[in-house]
Amino acid sequence: MEPQQRSPLLEVKGNIELKRALAKAPSQLPLPGSRLKRGPDQMEEDLEPEKKRTRGLGTKVATSRPRATALTTVPQTQGQTAVPKVPRKTGPRCSTAVATVLKNQKPGPAVPAQKPGTTAAPPVVGRKKPSKRPAWDLKGQLCDLNAELKCCRERTQLLDQENQQLRNQLREAQQQATELGAERRTLEEELARMRAQAEQGQRELGNLSARVLELEERLGTQEGLVQELQKEQLELQEERRGLAARLEEQEGRLQASEAALSGSQAEVASLRQEAAAQAALLAKREERLHGLEMERRRLHNQLQELKGNVRVFCRVRPVLPGESTPPSGFLLFPSGPSGPSDPPTRLSLSRSDERRGTLSGAPAAPTRHDFSFDRVFPPGSGQDEVFEEISMLVQSALDGYPVCIFAYGQTGSGKTFTMEGGPGGDPQVEGLIPRALRHLFSVAQELSGQGWTYSFVASYVEIYNETVRDLLATGTRKGHGGECEIRRAGPGSEELTVTNARYVPVSCEREVEALLHLARQNRAVARTAQNERSSRSHSVFQLQISGEHAGRGLQCAAPLSLVDLAGSERLDPGLALGPGERERLRETQAINSSLSTLGLVIMALSNKESHVPYRNSKLTYLLQNSLGGSAKMLMFVNISPLEENVSESLNSLRFASKVNQCVIGTAQANRK
Repeated sequence: MEPQQRSPLLEVKGNIELKRALAKAPSQLPLPGSRLKRGPDQMEEDLEPEKKRTRGLGTKVATSRPRATALTTVPQTQGQTAVPKVPRKTGPRCSTAVATVLKNQKPGPAVPAQKPGTTAAPPVVGRKKPSKRPAWDLKGQLCDLNAELKCCRERTQLLDQENQQLRNQLREAQQQATELGAERRTLEEELARMRAQAEQGQRELGNLSARVLELEERLGTQEGLVQELQKEQLELQEERRGLAARLEEQEGRLQASEAALSGSQAEVASLRQEAAAQAALLAKREERLHGLEMERRRLHNQLQELKGNVRVFCRVRPVLPGESTPPSGFLLFPSGPSGPSDPPTRLSLSRSDERRGTLSGAPAAPTRHDFSFDRVFPPGSGQDEVFEEISMLVQSALDGYPVCIFAYGQTGSGKTFTMEGGPGGDPQVEGLIPRALRHLFSVAQELSGQGWTYSFVASYVEIYNETVRDLLATGTRKGHGGECEIRRAGPGSEELTVTNARYVPVSCEREVEALLHLARQNRAVARTAQNERSSRSHSVFQLQISGEHAGRGLQCAAPLSLVDLAGSERLDPGLALGPGERERLRETQAINSSLSTLGLVIMALSNKESHVPYRNSKLTYLLQNSLGGSAKMLMFVNISPLEENVSESLNSLRFASKVNQCVIGTAQANRK
């Protein structure tokens, strides 16, 4: 009868128990393991001292040898022959001997199969004991040991083969377990998928049930809606009959409206003809208005020419707090031909010379100097009164005429106050520059209704020691005036520009105030004998005005130059100069040189000389286009009311009188 088929896992388990039983068997070798590892020669050397010791005594000493225990057998599994237990020994030689013994051993009687998990006591196999060799027969003992060692190696080899079979069975069992695990996971995934499909089916069933309920509700709603629509249809039919009646009524009214429309169309045609006539009249009036504007500009220019293309105004500043009041009669302002109502145009200044005297020893009478100008402003004149006199001249710049206004006089005579105004932003003390730009913006806004559009570009520079500096410079360029040079705008162009200077478009008063504030911070000033804070340079504010009439194709462009000249003081040759005074001396020399050049240029223009020395000074070269025959020029001569400044005041008045006598020709507008 064939044995019952067992699973690979049970076979592996039985093999593992067999291996553990073999490993626990005690060693049956006659010698310790350290001697088995040695060769026959080494063993013979180890026994040589004992042999000599026995011969010396003349007695035979019997050596003890361990008895070999009987081999045990293991139960047979699945028809295999039981493997006897062998002593536990490590090393390849022991394994080979054991394998040889197992190979030569005959199979014993069959043992009944045991249940899994139980181990039967292996029967003891008897072995014939070898005959005992005498102690001196070492060679025989060594042969026995070698034979037993060989048996152990054979048994070890047999155990290795059995171990390899067990490992193969274990590998197959593990592979089968892996396959079973993979199959189990596949079945679990299939089960999860089926459960998900079942849940999805349940959800779909629930959704369908809800959808059915919803559709049933909608069906009820639609049925109610159908009933309402049927009612509404009946109402609409009634309404349609009413609308049909109204339509007939409206058609009757439409016919009446068409008749009225025909009359209105005739009236519209009449109004269109009247509008065309009005447009033609408007065009004629616009043409006439343009002609009147051109005539106004011509008459305005003619009026300015009658007043003189070179005009000189004299302004006397008031006495400041802390200054001594001048004596009575020091400054007189005689009335005009028509009496006190006429604006004053003459100035009389008295000067007493202590070096002069009469024969009787009494002081000589003061010398009176009389001057006549286009207008004289006494100390009580305000800024608004001064600007009212020049407002028409400023407006000429909008008409395309170059205009130049500059203030001349000694330090502390009120030049900067006249041009820029006082500190604090008080509108009553605003200077000519902010008032002139406000006036230009206002007039340009009025002319925009006539088709004119204007643009304004401002620049502000100073000329210090014949060096041009940009007063509007900011950041790292601030104070680097040497980089600015006066150049032509282009080849063949008469327009002059300052390289590396800022040209800022302006369109309102606030932008102009910001530029003036920045320029005051950057201007070169110093303390002098006449003024605590004196301007030591010529400041030139230029506004380039460009106008265009797109409808008529007219263009005009002109600069407005507002100049605050540096103080005109004479040098004292006997003054001892220190390091600071030498710097003031160089500044004064440069100022007086440029002012002298300005006088020479004006005289050359008046005398119609072929050569005008514009290039002798940076000031006159920059103002070249504002001083020539096509320009209108106005000079303010500012004088001090103090008697101690009478010498400088006389010099300024005499220079202004020479300029007032000059006549430069008829100005020409820059139009295209």
